[in-house]
Amino acid sequence: MKVLVVGSGGRCHAIVEAIARSPKASKIYAAPGNAGIAALAECVAIKDTDVDKLLAFAQEKGVDLTVVGPEAALAVGIVDRFRAAGLKIFGPTKAAAEIEASKDFAKRLMVKYDVPTAAYATFSDFEEAMAYVRKGTLPTVLKYDGLAAGKGVVIATTMEEAEATLRDMLLDTKFGEGRVVIEEFLTGEEFSLMCFVAGRKICAMPVAQDHKRAYDNDEGPNTGGMGAYTELPFITAEDHEYAMTNIMQRVADAMVEEGTPFTGVLYGGLMKTPNGIKVIEFNARFGDPETEVVLPRLKSDAIDVFMAVASDEQPTAEWSEGATLGIVLASKGYPGDYAKGFAIRGTENVESKIYHMGTAMKDGELVTAGGRVMIVVAEAPTLREAQQKAEADVARIECDNLFHRTDIGAKAFR
Repeated sequence: MKVLVVGSGGRCHAIVEAIARSPKASKIYAAPGNAGIAALAECVAIKDTDVDKLLAFAQEKGVDLTVVGPEAALAVGIVDRFRAAGLKIFGPTKAAAEIEASKDFAKRLMVKYDVPTAAYATFSDFEEAMAYVRKGTLPTVLKYDGLAAGKGVVIATTMEEAEATLRDMLLDTKFGEGRVVIEEFLTGEEFSLMCFVAGRKICAMPVAQDHKRAYDNDEGPNTGGMGAYTELPFITAEDHEYAMTNIMQRVADAMVEEGTPFTGVLYGGLMKTPNGIKVIEFNARFGDPETEVVLPRLKSDAIDVFMAVASDEQPTAEWSEGATLGIVLASKGYPGDYAKGFAIRGTENVESKIYHMGTAMKDGELVTAGGRVMIVVAEAPTLREAQQKAEADVARIECDNLFHRTDIGAKAFR
């Protein structure tokens, strides 16, 4: 089979690698891909949101299956266009992807179908939003009601911070024109539960935990994710069953009831609170960097799983035992301003998997080309061993402009 993967980051590198393990993959294309993906697939210089060109390319090359990585491509309706042309594609329609593209859509759906989540209100007017915050308690959670590359959420601990954030989102349109969802602040451990979904038919992946803040001890600004790991000792079998039954299955069913059946990966960003498991957010695609620690554990043929979902059949998947842990290397200054073009050396000495996030080749040398540059993912029988392997391999990578967190997975050992 010929497979096209749409996207360019570490998530797409992990998807490409999973597909490359399949004996059914005769040719893999990636659009636009990156320097790491180029070792496994033919990279094609087409933007992930250029649906016209992507569709023409898939038709010209006789692509049998397209797998969509990033949310931006879903939001512009790539799945609708490919399906209308009779092509197999893995991902939700534009209408179904609203569960990520609009926080307000997701909250209204959860309230209607009794899915546990934080209390909230939605605003488009700055003064009304500020009045609501002043009446409430701090901290409070402010979410831009749209796509913001994982950076549109602020936990405001002071009125000054809340006001500055609401100005950014509603008056200065930092992320574009839009509304703000204001939520009650929940406490507990966050975890990610991704499921392959085809309408009402769902299949769980191993749970993972992302590390959103830039620096150790969950300090600093929010990022797209600085590392992740699988097997979470604080999530019990009962927790998992509750989340699958009362959240993931209920939402899959709700989307069918609403006339927007979901296909692809439904990502539940969940929190185990003192009052039970509640939803923080939903994404309509593979999470990043969770995908990079989950897909290495997929024992089943990735093409079989993706094709089942794309064909509206029951997806099934087997997963390896043990644990995985990934540490992100990011450009100094990220998630703010950062410089690019720094040489990266020593990757050939790394035993773990490396998924490229923001790299490029310049004059035959690997260089930094983004905020998050790469993620080093180690697999081992235990989480402690995976952590030690990942940290040892990160130390083998030489670059003058990278930083990383040193406490990925630490919450599992408390």
